[in-house]
Amino acid sequence: MTVQVAAQSLRERKKLATRRELRRIALDLVARHGFVNVTVEDIAAAADVSPRTFFNYFPTKEAALFGMDPDRVAALREAIATTAPGAPALTAMREVMVGVARGMTEDLMALGGEPADWLLRLKAARSDPHVRAAQAAQMAQLERTLAEGLGRRLGTDPEHDPYPGLLAAVAAATVRSGVIFWSNSGGDMALDQYVDLAFRALADGLPEQSGLRRVSGTADAQEGEGD
Repeated sequence: MTVQVAAQSLRERKKLATRRELRRIALDLVARHGFVNVTVEDIAAAADVSPRTFFNYFPTKEAALFGMDPDRVAALREAIATTAPGAPALTAMREVMVGVARGMTEDLMALGGEPADWLLRLKAARSDPHVRAAQAAQMAQLERTLAEGLGRRLGTDPEHDPYPGLLAAVAAATVRSGVIFWSNSGGDMALDQYVDLAFRALADGLPEQSGLRRVSGTADAQEGEGD
């Protein structure tokens, strides 16, 4: 039994390593050549695997750039439904999405090399309208997952209750703006820190003078101008 578990663990580690390698190569190629100029065959060849192997891990090249592992999608839905029982949905959402942001950072670091270099690649890739469209599709999937988890948490149907969908859309937008700010700043501010402060600002009603803006000194500078 122990040997079987160990073998399964090794198999999962190899799968994760292959998935990360494919994503690393996809990000690198798209950043250098543009989204439309990179094919699945290009990515597979650079990774020394067959296109069929690529499709075992990702349904499309867009998914290789932004797609979440199906297991993580299910785990995210479960986490939204069960984290911090009895707490307001927004509080639970903050806790879960901070964890998601931390996981995104760890995934990027696991690609190898300097995280700042990968952030530059992400920034370059996002200048491509096709990449932005792919990211928007990923955010739509994230919204659906969050809304489903919220519906279960609140005992409601997102098809008939607008609250889960609204909160899910706000949460996805918060993560998206965090990733953009994170890459533009070269990683000066940790992504999970940004997400945490952003959700706290949301809970406070998005005041102009919030902790989120003080991180960069923006709010303090504006206060000084008004003195």
